[in-house]
Amino acid sequence: MDGQRDDQILVVEQRGSVRYLTLNRPEVLNALNAEIFAALEAEMSGVAADPGTRAVVVTGVGDRAFSAGADLDELMGLDPVDRRALLERGQRVFRTMETLGTPVIAAVNGYALGGGFELALACSLIVAAERAQFGLPEVGLGLIPGYGGTQRLPRAVGPQAALKLMLTGERVDATLAHELGLLSQAPVPDHELLETAGRLAEVIAGKSPRAAGLILKAVGARSGLDAGLAHETTLAALAAASGDAAEGVAAFREKRAPDFGRGAG
Repeated sequence: MDGQRDDQILVVEQRGSVRYLTLNRPEVLNALNAEIFAALEAEMSGVAADPGTRAVVVTGVGDRAFSAGADLDELMGLDPVDRRALLERGQRVFRTMETLGTPVIAAVNGYALGGGFELALACSLIVAAERAQFGLPEVGLGLIPGYGGTQRLPRAVGPQAALKLMLTGERVDATLAHELGLLSQAPVPDHELLETAGRLAEVIAGKSPRAAGLILKAVGARSGLDAGLAHETTLAALAAASGDAAEGVAAFREKRAPDFGRGAG
């Protein structure tokens, strides 16, 4: 596979034994929706069936965002049953990526917020540009992370740092992300990001694919993660159905501060 058209929602390019996946929704800062999840799921199946692909690099198109999070118009426009199904699908895709057995590198080129940060956390390694920013801002919208953030972030940085980020919704820059242990290496100059991630992918691709897969399996043997993810889905769906979520998302769209006193619970 040499590549796909640039008008596709996920641009795919094969360079030797490394597959590059680029989220391609620049008009909404590469927000995640059902179509993106379907494309990622198909690519994970393709990688799993292709012994010639030994590493994957995931990034976002443009110079502003890796992914700014879930597509709120889609998420909040669904009825409760379909909303939960979307959350479950996103979690399933990220878990498939996490347990793929092929190393996946997130090349974070800008905002990695909400679901975008959760996507990066599901990758084996994170390489970030100096301009990158990370955060789980859902609490400010009356929502909670629903694509694995409540489970993976504490495992990555410890419960205290994770709770502070989730309860305040604050963003961290690439330097602090590295200090917290989120990144595989120090932030790199913006224009060197893909080259750096590609070199890392090529080094990994040159090693034993079986050994790499076993290392990923051993490191990923975390008791309780699947149960925790299932519980998060239930809680995220409840949060999205609340009055606080309706007020928080409305305030976000109207560019005003939310008044959670208006929420029904």
